[in-house]
Amino acid sequence: MTATIVQQLAAFATSVRAKGLPPQLRDDAARRVLDVLGNSLAATAEKPAAAVGALVREWGGEGRATAIGTGDRLPEPSAALLNGTLAHSLDFDDTHLPSVLHPSASVVPAALAVAEARGATGAQLLDAIGVGVEITVRLGMAGYDEELGNSVFFERGLHATAICGALGAAAAAAMLSDVDEFGIADALGIAASMGSGLLEANRTGGTVKRVHCGWAAHAAVTAAGMARHGITGPPTVLEGRFGLLQAFCGDQSDVDAIVDGLGERWELPGIFFKPYPCNHFTHAGIDAARRLRAQGVDPAEIEHLELGAPTAVLRTIGEPRESKIRPQSGYHAAFSGPYTVAAGLLGGGGLGVFHDDFTDEAAADPARLALAAKVHCVPDARCDEIFPHQFPAVLRVRLRDGRELEERVDANRGGPENPLSADELATKFRLNAARVLPADVSTRITELTYGLAELGDLTELTRLLRT
Repeated sequence: MTATIVQQLAAFATSVRAKGLPPQLRDDAARRVLDVLGNSLAATAEKPAAAVGALVREWGGEGRATAIGTGDRLPEPSAALLNGTLAHSLDFDDTHLPSVLHPSASVVPAALAVAEARGATGAQLLDAIGVGVEITVRLGMAGYDEELGNSVFFERGLHATAICGALGAAAAAAMLSDVDEFGIADALGIAASMGSGLLEANRTGGTVKRVHCGWAAHAAVTAAGMARHGITGPPTVLEGRFGLLQAFCGDQSDVDAIVDGLGERWELPGIFFKPYPCNHFTHAGIDAARRLRAQGVDPAEIEHLELGAPTAVLRTIGEPRESKIRPQSGYHAAFSGPYTVAAGLLGGGGLGVFHDDFTDEAAADPARLALAAKVHCVPDARCDEIFPHQFPAVLRVRLRDGRELEERVDANRGGPENPLSADELATKFRLNAARVLPADVSTRITELTYGLAELGDLTELTRLLRT
């Protein structure tokens, strides 16, 4: 009898747990951990973090897992909820293409909470994260429609990051728990009933999207715990008539994408890191704006700007126009093509554009808003050809003296074709962590995280994360 999809995923996870990831994949997983930790530390002062933190403290319970950037330890599901919220709050987390989801922000918080509580080694943590991220993005690819050229989840307003992330994170959490292959399959089956998320907040406001990865991580830890205590999931939870893919994607799903080459061809190393703390659709526009600035373009001399982008992304970064040229907050500015182009021309912190460009004060700055109002977002045919394997853009500018300039960016910085080095990722972590940690603590966390494969336990790392 042919194994179901979830059974094949459980067998894959069990095999990796027994044999371990190859060294290069453990190294990549360690980079994912460092990236999530930095993004989380930087988000500790954000309002969603305070709100979720207050809630989980109200819940109480035995503290066995670190709440990043605080002095607290919380029950594992609560720590996963808070840390996952932190990880996604600044929209600075990694992105897989063409599924267009952010895998690490759910998987790492769930795995870290369970690993700490159950005394796992660094290598065990990395192996679980590698598997969890791989499952997450493969589920996302099952919802990618080649003919449509976009994610079916996204087209339906569904947040694949949270839906698929709940399952990938559940596999990671189950790998670190005392469950066998059947228990991992059950954890996946249980989590499939828990993942959810709508994308309307990207368009018109609200802070709930920041909680999506936290809720996915919370669901994952809960699902793994339920499996450990005997709750079971349906074996055909993915491909069945009333399974996840039919429910969320209908007949447009590709079940084979989940298991094709599983364990032989890894998606993990090709996942994009973000250099800028904003929606990934905006990054090529920022790069184009920075190139124009480097050529000596004076923003005061700009008369008109045209941002060409893939048609599918304009609903996120260009519509409704009034909301995008005058974002209601720094967070909403991170989803605005016009504002981020203005930031690229006027900003310059961190790795080019950084957190100071996305404060509420920066989003209300008259100079930035005046420049953003000159930006008109339009569909671009070449960008449509490339999307969603990259998030390209072309920026055209007309100056007061009549000159017209153009910068086209086809390959995003931070991806395989234009990667961030280990040192650049360490710099990103240092700048993120500088919001809350002394430099020497930040340096030590970097050393420990890059050396996770050799760590016998997580005690020092988690202690420093509570500093």
